[in-house]
Amino acid sequence: MITAIKGTQDILPADVGRWQRVECVARDVCERYGYTEIRTPVIEREELFAKGTGESTDIVQKEMYSFTDKGGERVTLRPEATPSMVRAFVQNALEQELPFAKLYSLGPMFRYERPQKGRYRQFHQLDVEVFGIADPALDAEVIEMASTFVEELGIKAVELVINSVGCASCRPHFNDALLTALGEQVGQLCADCQRRAATNPLRIFDCKVQADQPIIEELPHSEDYLCSPCLHHFGVVKQQLDAFGLLYRVSHRLVRGLDYYTRTTFEFLGSSLGAQNALLGGGRYDHLVKQLGGPDRPGIGFAAGLERLVLALPDGVGEAAAADAFVVAFGDASWPEARALARDLRKAGLQVLIDYEGRSAKSQMKRANRSGARRVLILGEDEIVSEKVTVKEMETGQQHKVARDEVAGLMLAVARTD
Repeated sequence: MITAIKGTQDILPADVGRWQRVECVARDVCERYGYTEIRTPVIEREELFAKGTGESTDIVQKEMYSFTDKGGERVTLRPEATPSMVRAFVQNALEQELPFAKLYSLGPMFRYERPQKGRYRQFHQLDVEVFGIADPALDAEVIEMASTFVEELGIKAVELVINSVGCASCRPHFNDALLTALGEQVGQLCADCQRRAATNPLRIFDCKVQADQPIIEELPHSEDYLCSPCLHHFGVVKQQLDAFGLLYRVSHRLVRGLDYYTRTTFEFLGSSLGAQNALLGGGRYDHLVKQLGGPDRPGIGFAAGLERLVLALPDGVGEAAAADAFVVAFGDASWPEARALARDLRKAGLQVLIDYEGRSAKSQMKRANRSGARRVLILGEDEIVSEKVTVKEMETGQQHKVARDEVAGLMLAVARTD
């Protein structure tokens, strides 16, 4: 037997309904807030992520699926969506086509990391991006939209955490303050943090190594080193979140794992997921569009992991609905009419099952019972002659006859009340 690759999973029929629920709510919420769907390639040039995601990130350093294709070009299975979205925005001049450059996408991403609950090597994300708007009120709107998304999924006990990581003017001063505070303790940190200290000190706050935490907890806070424009920006974000009535916690440790973030960062944390508790997260990236060859336009967005959202859904959400009817043919001569009845009901919009192997009426009834269909529609010689259908209510066992040409309308009316 050939099995699935480690870190991937089959989404089985019993689970698909939960996935469809997440995807349906995602599309609905995004479109209500004025976002347009875009679909970018799964495979991109390696340099897109090296330049966009950041050379110093764990994603680029350790996790990307990169290889040389048959044409000799270095390509990568996308590990995240934002650089692809930026590339598409720039390459296709979407700024000229859309009244607001507000985009969203749904699709698979790939990272070579240790699989665990809610974390896979092939995973799926909702990605939301806005280009060209620097107003801090937009930051709050994006966060509020993310909150609406989680709320409409019915996920409870969610915490919003926010921070500001500053800009190109004030962040160097904060980095210097971090390195000064660390001093000779740098050598006591894990190997990853020692590398981060040399490339991007801010990302030391991402460290999960328990032995490093006492040192990290004593480090300065980014909010204390923000320049006046960044302080004002963060203040407006918080003011607007207060106006929305959104509860939040400011955490100096929320820096996100990507190099391109500026100013606002945020995450929504779920209490039911254990260690991998981030449902979604994002922030502002005001220089990435220009960095990837586009005009000097700010950006902000977030990514939501569908695997974790599916895990966090309340029990019972997305369960497959029972079929409206199971058509049973009594006698060989009834099969053509039974199949025609099933076709007519399906065209009317009903979910209808029927046997395909010419089983006896008794076997068909057993299969109908196992299927969980709400009703059985019986067609035999008597029904064909009288142009009627016998309807059996599976919950009560009661039977009644309905005119053949009225069955679809009756079933639709009943289906709306079930």
